[in-house]
Amino acid sequence: MSKSLDTENAVASRYSAAAQAVEPALCCPVDYDASFLKVIPSEVIERDYGCGDPSKYVRKGETVLDLGSGGGKICFIASQVVGESGRVIGVDMNDEMLTLARKSQPVVADAIGYDNITFCKGRIQDMAVDRDAVDRFLQSNPVTDEATLRHLESFVAAQRREQPMIADKSVDVVVSNCVLNLVDSAEKQALFAEIFRVLKNGGRAVISDIVADRVVPTHLQQDATLWSGCISGALRDEDFVRAFETAGFHGVEVVVMQPEPWQVVEGIEFRSATVIAYKGNARSEPDATCEDQVMYRGPFASIRDDEGNEYRRGEMVAVYPGTFAMLSREPYASHFIRVPAKPKSQATGLPVASQAQTYQLQVASNSSPRGSEGCCDSGGCC
Repeated sequence: MSKSLDTENAVASRYSAAAQAVEPALCCPVDYDASFLKVIPSEVIERDYGCGDPSKYVRKGETVLDLGSGGGKICFIASQVVGESGRVIGVDMNDEMLTLARKSQPVVADAIGYDNITFCKGRIQDMAVDRDAVDRFLQSNPVTDEATLRHLESFVAAQRREQPMIADKSVDVVVSNCVLNLVDSAEKQALFAEIFRVLKNGGRAVISDIVADRVVPTHLQQDATLWSGCISGALRDEDFVRAFETAGFHGVEVVVMQPEPWQVVEGIEFRSATVIAYKGNARSEPDATCEDQVMYRGPFASIRDDEGNEYRRGEMVAVYPGTFAMLSREPYASHFIRVPAKPKSQATGLPVASQAQTYQLQVASNSSPRGSEGCCDSGGCC
């Protein structure tokens, strides 16, 4: 935790009050799809404290996890997007916000004809522990001394080990709306690691949050009002992106950046940003056959991926199967022409491709001195 400010209690206190009465200072203007708002109770909409709309990047049939779900607005929107075949999980630590969300859940379910939402009590930087289960345990097992404390600790450890609230690799999409900045600085690394843990391979995080154009100084981080107001806990914009990379994500994209600052404090600009990051990067495959090929379409002269491989516009390069699979998925697929390895029985000729692809492959073959040597300086696979 921070040296003097108890950030968790500062946030809990302010958002408990904000669940009871609207606090406009906690949110940025956001343009949500009005068609999804019709079935959501007005008190949920009025008490939504967000800065973006990550639900725009959710798809039908997916399992969605909303971090810091509050009164449930993003969950209720996502529920309609994923449909009856999908699933939505909201995680929040604030009892008052959870009460509002759970009270509104049957109203939304009746309106859309199904209920695919679960609201859980938990800390988003430690989603293995079900805090509702902890509350129930404490009702019959109050902590009164060191022995009963050890009993509680044993219960929590067993839950984490045997029945985590959110299991490893169980979620298609993690979303969050103006919440990550509220987590204490000392726990932010654990938070990004948790997001990575719960996502399936190939899954993605879609996070809307407040970022700063400079590092927020310590004295501002010690201000309870600024911290709970989604300001002084904000990461610098480039550090926000780097946090995903450090956690193991790839293909990190800043898809929205508010042009004008939402707040300016001591000359520091705070604005809303939405980032998408993907799990499931390629790994080194020294023993794999390097027969798949890709060509970077452009428009840049060259690009470099998260593993340091360079792709030059219009040049065919050989890649490992893992890299080929990665470049066949979002966010890369539209930027590459992909040519899978020819079946062993196929003697000659280009692999089956569209006429446009075939033309570009011929151009690359005739113009690139490297041919299919690969994109690494050593001439090996990417």
